[in-house]
Order: sequence, then C-alpha cells, then structure tokens
Amino acid sequence: MSRSWSLPFLTSHQGDEKQDIEGSQDLHKNYLPDLIKGDLDSLRDDVRVYYETTGIPVVQDHDQDSTDLMKCVEALTEKERIEGGDQYDIIILGGLSGRLDQTVHTLSYLHKLRKTRHRVFAVSDENAAWLLDEGEHHINIDHDAFGPTCGLLPVGIDYTILSTSGLRWNLTDTKSHFDGMVSTSNHLVPSEPVVTIQTSKPLWWTMELRAKNLES
Repeated sequence: MSRSWSLPFLTSHQGDEKQDIEGSQDLHKNYLPDLIKGDLDSLRDDVRVYYETTGIPVVQDHDQDSTDLMKCVEALTEKERIEGGDQYDIIILGGLSGRLDQTVHTLSYLHKLRKTRHRVFAVSDENAAWLLDEGEHHINIDHDAFGPTCGLLPVGIDYTILSTSGLRWNLTDTKSHFDGMVSTSNHLVPSEPVVTIQTSKPLWWTMELRAKNLES
C-alpha cells in the first residue's frame, strides 16, 4: 500500500471560552460547529445557551461506554451514511495535550479507526500527528508550518521495520520498538518537500508546529 498525505495548517485560540465568545464574535460566527455532542458534564450554561441561540444542535449523550470523541465520530459516521458521499477528513484539536490518560485514549482510538477511516489527524498547540498504517507513505511537508523536529513512534505494536527518506537521520530496514530504537527528535530537511516512510506495522508520525504560526 502506498499513500500520499498533505495536512493544511490550522490555528486555534485557547483561553477562557466566555472571553473568546464576547471578544471574538466575528470569528465564532465564521467557525460555528455543525453539532455539539457529549456527556456535556463540563459545558458551561452560558456557552450552551450561546450555541443553542445560533441554531447549533447540542446533544447530550449519557453513554458511559464511549468518550465524547467516540460519540462525535459516531455522529459524523451517521451523517456520512445519510449523505452517501465520501468520508470527511477528521482533525481532532487538542487530542495530544492535557491529561495523559485522555492522550493515550486518542492514540488507542485512532489506532482502531485506521481500519474504517482514511484520514484522521490529531493537532495540539505543539504538534500535528496521525497514524500511518503498514505500507509506504509519501508526506508533503509545508516547512513554513512544520518543523524542525519530527518523530516516528511505534505505539500499540510490538515492533516495526522502518525505512525513510527526506529526514536528517534516515532509517534503512531498522527495527523500531519501545525496548530498542525509537526515532524521536528527528528533523525535517528544508530542502526536502516530501518525506517517504515505509513501515511494516502501524506507526505514529508526528511533526512539530512552528511557534510563529501559533501567535494570535
């Protein structure tokens, strides 16, 4: 299997949500969600009222056997079924930061999703990452947005055999596992527009977001 990847650069503004709503009305109007779904145990009343008054469905789901992330992906899958078109790309904002157990859940869930979904990305303030299934992958790099560091992480597997091109420290038929070699703090090469990765098993690919692009 050979796949090509490109990820548009995204920015997000974090902070007190009430201040965001009051101070960035135009921004919120331009980026209204289609749906808010979850157990809603941490959703403030004023935030809920704001979105409900704009016509956004706010759906409370008390299922304790699924996380809010799982609930939202399920809702998107149902939307795709009704529309009968192609799958949407999924970009999860904040899935790699905060509580460690929630971060591990993101890694685990996306590992499972690789069997049914084609393009799922996780983006935090510092990183963009996604799971590469076994096979060959060609990743188009926007060096203005990403770098310099990157990593290839054998999470959820016993080991993988890796070969790469386009990195500062390339690998050739290298065994990667938690008890041995893990390629962290590798570097993207500015003169290389494409990184190629050949992996024998599913592998997490992560790139650093350049700090200048995170300024608001």
